[in-house]
Amino acid sequence: MGKLYLVPTPIGNLKDMTFRAVEVLQQVDLILAEDTRTSGKLLKHFDITTQMHSHHMHNEHKTTEGIVKRIQAGETIALISDAGTPAISDPGFLLTRACVEAGIEVDCLPGPTAFVPALVNSGLPNDRFVFEGFLPVKKGRQTRLQLLAKETRTMIFYESPHKLLKTLAQFVEFFGEDRSISVSRELSKLHEETIRGTISEVLAHFTTKPPKGEIVVVLAGKKQ
Repeated sequence: MGKLYLVPTPIGNLKDMTFRAVEVLQQVDLILAEDTRTSGKLLKHFDITTQMHSHHMHNEHKTTEGIVKRIQAGETIALISDAGTPAISDPGFLLTRACVEAGIEVDCLPGPTAFVPALVNSGLPNDRFVFEGFLPVKKGRQTRLQLLAKETRTMIFYESPHKLLKTLAQFVEFFGEDRSISVSRELSKLHEETIRGTISEVLAHFTTKPPKGEIVVVLAGKKQ
């Protein structure tokens, strides 16, 4: 039987690619990529010529069974996402679960994940935290925020730049304008930036300076 590797890729700076990640991607029989065009640039940079197939949220329900059979037949396959660690707000969970249920060995390499540096450099408590990823877009969003208003642990969210102001305004409504928050964008990239303060202060900042790039929001929990 073969093996499934979950291989993290850089969230911005290509120098964050590990030696082991390159080695695994060079040696496996097949690489599953969220976007083959995006990953193609990464593989070319590191002279990786392994065959690559598309595996993303729109086809993973259909392709997972076939991938499991290929691994059972002896192939070693690596899964990568566009950036960061597979299955963290990216495809990967369904395939990992299917492999575990089939008794296939799964090896997740350590590597980049955007929320870790955002949490650590936020200055907010990180001994206990909850990762929320992307909030529901419409249905269930307010219900989720109402539940999180009672959360005492530090909370981590992913958000797109064009929705950040709306989300911060909702945070003021549900968590209060004086709750501490940290917003990191473009982590590990040239224009990396972290803005810290109260929700109202950070909202004011991004109202005058519209945000760009990938964003991680770290919000303090409710004081006990």
